[in-house]
Amino acid sequence: MRFRVSHTTEYKYAVPASESFAELRVWPQANASQKILSRRLEVSPEARVDQYVDYFGNNVEFFSIPYRHNSLSVTSEANVETCTVQPPQSMLEVSVGEARQIFNSRRYQLFEFMEPSHHVPLDQHKRIRKKFFRQADAYGEALLALNEWIYRNFDYKSGETSISTPIADVVAQRRGVCQDFAHLMLAILRSNGIPARYVSGYIEAYDPEVTDSALVGAAASHAWVEVYLPGGMWWGLDPTNNQTAGERHIEVAFGRDYSDVAPMRGTYKGATDQRLNVIVSLERTKEDTK
Repeated sequence: MRFRVSHTTEYKYAVPASESFAELRVWPQANASQKILSRRLEVSPEARVDQYVDYFGNNVEFFSIPYRHNSLSVTSEANVETCTVQPPQSMLEVSVGEARQIFNSRRYQLFEFMEPSHHVPLDQHKRIRKKFFRQADAYGEALLALNEWIYRNFDYKSGETSISTPIADVVAQRRGVCQDFAHLMLAILRSNGIPARYVSGYIEAYDPEVTDSALVGAAASHAWVEVYLPGGMWWGLDPTNNQTAGERHIEVAFGRDYSDVAPMRGTYKGATDQRLNVIVSLERTKEDTK
């Protein structure tokens, strides 16, 4: 499938900012499941944009505006071609016990994705984690069962949580948004000795070729999880929609949790009163809607 994705972030200041700096992670990944056909970044006021690749392999862009400005607008546009990459069945049929042995032998390589992180503590979910991952269970089936359990037991409610909401509160309230469900899933996986990482990106809400129900999380950046498989492959699971990540998911960045992949972060000099507006659109190009 081919998609055109646009992500615009706008700040308007109550009084002009005298200087601002921003760091962006809005450049889609090029990997086995997606190809970047074109990509463009527009910053207003105009600024020189530099780039580097971070520790996890994400494309990072950054810029500064060293003069007074009333607003800041950043638009990232990309044309992306996606395909489905299925893991070999042999990787999914390994028992949980065998998988853990493999992961322990590679702990140095996978360390960041097995340990607690800023948004993913591992000491508050003992009751939950006992529900999953018995030693004899087939690894793939256990992962899908956890994915479905979060989907069935938690309600998607926008506006009731924020990035600072602890996982314990999400568990108590049984509601949240995609980033909450991704963090919860990471906590359960890592508590069970399973390497997993947080993924940010986009998802297509409606399939124009079928009359299926809408996927949740398309109004802004979406979040899901990638779990490490014994054969060395990362497998995407989307607990918000109870499915594996596929052609309708576009991956932008990954890390230990949200703090590693925030689409835009920065600072400015000026009054604290500001208005933020984020606009995300994802649509199939004409080649895929004929």
